[in-house]
Amino acid sequence: MTDAFDEFDHAAHVREAIALAEEAAERGDGPFGSVLVRDDTVVSRASNRVVTENDPRRHPELDLAVCAYREFDANERAETVMYTSTEPCPMCAGGLRYAGLGRIIYSVGADEIVDYTGGEPTVRAAEILDGITDVVGPVENEAGRAVHEANW
Repeated sequence: MTDAFDEFDHAAHVREAIALAEEAAERGDGPFGSVLVRDDTVVSRASNRVVTENDPRRHPELDLAVCAYREFDANERAETVMYTSTEPCPMCAGGLRYAGLGRIIYSVGADEIVDYTGGEPTVRAAEILDGITDVVGPVENEAGRAVHEANW
């Protein structure tokens, strides 16, 4: 069985999220970026602003979860995909539970990010979003990993 999301240009949207991650790193923030997509068209973009905004909540995934919740009703959110350079952290996945997006597609998994940041792997987004939002990845993994390799 196929759904509307199968027709989306996943690689192109992930590459845009990765480009936003690069912009964040150039600005002095962590290398993370995300886009919201409806009908295969980007409707909103965000990049990490934790350092430049001096706010630990300014992860792009959480910013876009808030945006989706404010801009779209529940049915519209269920038809929306978030593409992100890195699998959402537990804080962002918690916010995404309320947003109820149809799918999240990431480039670099939470299990991989510890290669760059140290520490232990966190709870995976798919576990937090189980039964609410499908979490898919990695997509364009080499390009996503390259951003982290260059910026940690």
